[in-house]
Amino acid sequence: MTTVLITGASAGLGAAFARGFAAKGCDLVLVARDKARLEAVAGELRDGFGVFVEVLPADLLDPVARGAVEARLADAGRPVDVLVNNAGFGLSAPFPYSPVEDEERMLDLLVRVPLRLTHAVVPGLRERRRGAVLNVASVAGLLPTGTYGAAKAWVTAFSESLRVDLEPYGVRVLAVVPGFTRTEFQERAGMDVSALRDAVWLEADAVVARALRDLALRRPLSITGWRYRVYAQAVRHLPRNLVARRMARTRRPPAGV
Repeated sequence: MTTVLITGASAGLGAAFARGFAAKGCDLVLVARDKARLEAVAGELRDGFGVFVEVLPADLLDPVARGAVEARLADAGRPVDVLVNNAGFGLSAPFPYSPVEDEERMLDLLVRVPLRLTHAVVPGLRERRRGAVLNVASVAGLLPTGTYGAAKAWVTAFSESLRVDLEPYGVRVLAVVPGFTRTEFQERAGMDVSALRDAVWLEADAVVARALRDLALRRPLSITGWRYRVYAQAVRHLPRNLVARRMARTRRPPAGV
């Protein structure tokens, strides 16, 4: 039986990944800070799909709690076959206007945490010569979109490099690169997205369905929606100065600064 560990699994893309893998009959280990929400998600999955679901509450920014997740990933007696690095958050203000402590917390969760969790699970995957790592990046990582975009660019580059390193062992690595997705992410970050048209929004289950197809096809990147695929191709070929000037028009200091 395949076991999948998913971070940030209590809502949004994490919960959608849990549903997607449960529908394939996989057992699950769900990680997030909110134990009550995790238990609710776990109960729905057990009832709906008949799979085994382990709940592992953890604040991944706490070294002790993160260490428990790392230990679970490295436990050879209860092997984890697939790791989904999904946990994350964003900030509403550009870098010069955000407290540096908030910037550090975001960087740790988006970069340090997936690095450490991946490092914990890889030896077992390599020894068993199977399994997968899915890292949730973002189309924000394709453009100069502040430190969030910079961190997500690292996630994509890390995934592509790791894919090369693990391919000889039969281990798959996929960078999931979603655009604007209907989750709690924007509300929690305090972002005003009221001006965005309905056409740009993706559904979490659609992002996951595309990711699981791309994983099966051993693709390096998964981008949902033709608009975002065209967008990704375009920004790779446009002059960087032009891209930077256009992005600068969309970023403004917070009110009162």
